[in-house]
Amino acid sequence: MEEVVVIGGGLAGVEASYRLANMGIRVLLYEMRPQSTTPAHRTDQLAELVCSNTLGSVELTSGAGLLKAEMELLHSLVLQAGKRAYVPAGTALAVDRVLFSQHITQRLQEHPLVRIVREEVKKVPRDRVVVVASGPLTSQALAEDIRELVGFDYLYFYDAISPIVEAEGVDFSKGFWASRYGKGGEDYFNCTLTEEEYTLFYQELLKAEKVAPKDFENIVYFEGCMPVEELAERGYKTLLFGPMKPVGLVDPRTGRQPFAVLQLRKENREGTLLSLVGFQTRMTYAEQKRVLRLIPCLREAVFVKLGSMHRNTFLQSNRVLTPFLNLRKHPHIFFAGQITGVEGYSASAMTGILAGINAGRLLKGKELLLPPEETMSGSLVRYITSKEGTLQPMAPVLGLLPPLEERIKDKQERKRKLAKRALSAMEVWAGEVNRDIIVLSPATGQG
Repeated sequence: MEEVVVIGGGLAGVEASYRLANMGIRVLLYEMRPQSTTPAHRTDQLAELVCSNTLGSVELTSGAGLLKAEMELLHSLVLQAGKRAYVPAGTALAVDRVLFSQHITQRLQEHPLVRIVREEVKKVPRDRVVVVASGPLTSQALAEDIRELVGFDYLYFYDAISPIVEAEGVDFSKGFWASRYGKGGEDYFNCTLTEEEYTLFYQELLKAEKVAPKDFENIVYFEGCMPVEELAERGYKTLLFGPMKPVGLVDPRTGRQPFAVLQLRKENREGTLLSLVGFQTRMTYAEQKRVLRLIPCLREAVFVKLGSMHRNTFLQSNRVLTPFLNLRKHPHIFFAGQITGVEGYSASAMTGILAGINAGRLLKGKELLLPPEETMSGSLVRYITSKEGTLQPMAPVLGLLPPLEERIKDKQERKRKLAKRALSAMEVWAGEVNRDIIVLSPATGQG
């Protein structure tokens, strides 16, 4: 029986493995944890979510939401797990991250064609079909081998993790539950700050001690995941247009919009843990506790996880990969996940599905396939593999899609039509590639 090696058990690696196995192909899935770990991971579970516990919006008129709808048509394991571990979060797909990872780990352990190997891969096999999904935290040894393999140096950015607090330590009298603009349920708790409270918080945030980078580290932040203290250094009001934005929120206690808010989102189904939305940070642990407790609702906060920084590594995919996500010089070696230069959980998972599809088709001697350009997945993959100049990480955004033939002035109507066109195109494409699924899957019951 044919066999593919998948390196990495993150979102992209599990999707690639799941797809390949359901195509009747034996998979060796290598995950280095728990033998080796990373600065961000805490468990040995597959598909551990190390940053936020939300997979992003589910609204079809957003890039992330449209991408998820396309992934569903391709029987995404990540979305199956997301529904099983769902935690209310307005229009976002938030999950209980423990249940989420447990579901995916169990499904792959049960799959008859998947063997999970717990050891670090330090060199990409050159003589077989491989999917490299080692993620943004690729080990140093493997990173050096990949660098030699592709012939180009990596670029990298630094990602910051938001703190998590116990709900019991939050003073809920100092804020209110609400949805912004009345969209979705009242799933976010808004910690309110007066102008005086915000000014004090802002001043202390600027003074806070930060974790210094190592001598060899040249910090390049990704704009979509900027540490809160870096945003604050851009000016007094910057946070008021970012993670502390009060626009669209009305305090039911006063009938007025607060001066500033910090939003908390449920981390688990029971709501006993809450994450600070958009508050990625590189402050030292002691300073995080001191400064964040200046926010009124967090005066007695108990922090179960403090923010941290970790290095994220990604390829210049536009120089080394084809749109099918395989290397130009070594067509039997595929890449998937954030290491390809996509941004966000859903985009990483989608590239895993696509790499799995094409790795399987290559092994079976079939033509490699690319989703239509009208789809979000097709547009995103085309972007990262063809952009001119330096590639920076790209999230799924509607602006990547080709314009409609008709000119539509109403923005929401234009978004709806783009989404409808994308899903129509994906239904046709998915119908073709899903014919390759031949194995009864314990996760979907389809085959």
